[in-house]
Amino acid sequence: MYRISLITGDGIGPEISESVLDVLNAINDRFGLGLEIRSLEAGDKALKKTGKALPQEVIDVITRSDACLKAPVGESAADVIVYLRRLLNLYANIRPAKSWPNMPALKENIDLVIVRENTEDLYAGMEFDIGSTAVALRTISESASKRIARYAFMAASQRKGKVTCVHKANVMRKTDGLFARSCAAVAEEFKGISFDQMYVDACAMNLIRQPESFDVIVTTNLFGDILSDEAAQVVGGLGMAPAANIGEDFALFEPVHGAAFDIAGKRAANPSSFILSAKMMFEWLAARKKDPKAAEVARKLEKAVYDVVASGTKTKDIGGNKTTMEFTQEVISRLT
Repeated sequence: MYRISLITGDGIGPEISESVLDVLNAINDRFGLGLEIRSLEAGDKALKKTGKALPQEVIDVITRSDACLKAPVGESAADVIVYLRRLLNLYANIRPAKSWPNMPALKENIDLVIVRENTEDLYAGMEFDIGSTAVALRTISESASKRIARYAFMAASQRKGKVTCVHKANVMRKTDGLFARSCAAVAEEFKGISFDQMYVDACAMNLIRQPESFDVIVTTNLFGDILSDEAAQVVGGLGMAPAANIGEDFALFEPVHGAAFDIAGKRAANPSSFILSAKMMFEWLAARKKDPKAAEVARKLEKAVYDVVASGTKTKDIGGNKTTMEFTQEVISRLT
């Protein structure tokens, strides 16, 4: 049995959470994984109701679960996801980007992963006012840099065997210099993996020009956030972009996109990103628990999403005619 906490979020969050919940219930019925799912409220609505975007009782449920799924939240995102990343030491943010059929990808053969250090950099939130000047402290440590580099090399060893370290060490010589040196040192431990380095502006350009040349990109927190959104658009949009936040003992999975308040309540949102985040959750559970049934569910769930989009089925937000739940039922019908 797996205890799964589900943060339903804001905007389109409750709608795509309903979609994922239906998928998880179908998986329970067909594969007998024994999922116990607890829906939780965190974000703007929770802040309005309780005065806290992430109430302590929600944190308690999450920490007692085996994994967490989180829908997008609104303006209080930093108080929810950034806080959880630090609290649970979810040091690796994993964002795959791959071409899907019938989606407006730049090329058909894109398949890359961005491995983003998730605990340091400017996102640590150490900002100060000094008179009329605002100052932000950027922290990069050797230990965190080597830890994320090792994760990237391990990921590459199960993929195409190439790691690209992305930084701006020619300008930020201390912080990015340390990150680059740390990644290069770890590369010496993985002789069978190809390793190169690239400045972040060049990487941004090459993600447009030749995205098929990348396999695993490892980078710092801020750069990884920006590049992963770019990579998602390169393969057709944020609606197909899942993400994982992984630590030593826990993991949280979420769609890359935001709460999309402009289409909230219209039942038009593409739930694929959240469904594929659940697929990443099953992959993680399979590896952590050595559970072949969870691995099978992950494969079948990805295949079901692939078959639906390959058939030309699309939700209304991306030019199709299906509602969120109609699209979801198409996915569920292929979970055989």
